[in-house]
Amino acid sequence: MDNKGTVIAAVLSVLLIAAIVFFGFTPGGRAIVNGYRTTMKKVDDATVYETKKQVEDSCRSMMASYTSDKLIYDQYKESESKEKQGWAEQAKMRANKTAASYNEYVLKNSFVWGGNVPADIKSSLPYVQ
Repeated sequence: MDNKGTVIAAVLSVLLIAAIVFFGFTPGGRAIVNGYRTTMKKVDDATVYETKKQVEDSCRSMMASYTSDKLIYDQYKESESKEKQGWAEQAKMRANKTAASYNEYVLKNSFVWGGNVPADIKSSLPYVQ
């Protein structure tokens, strides 16, 4: 009877070690674990209103910043004043930096809306030329 207990304990130990090695150190096992975590995060984020609100508020804030900088650029880009042209160039750089950040942010968080993007959220912001 004691041998059966030892054999069962040994088999369970081998299975446990094999599972740890598979899920912890092999590409296939890590893919399963990471896929599960990603799926759970997407489900959580898609169903949690606060996450949607945060993403939408961030998008709206970046869009407002971009619009403000683009208006400054458009207003001063052809000014005769070198100082105002400098303002325009700085505004252009800020607008393009915001556009790059916004486009990446929307791409990374598009799953939050599940294809139902609010009408006032743009899919991307163009770079100022």
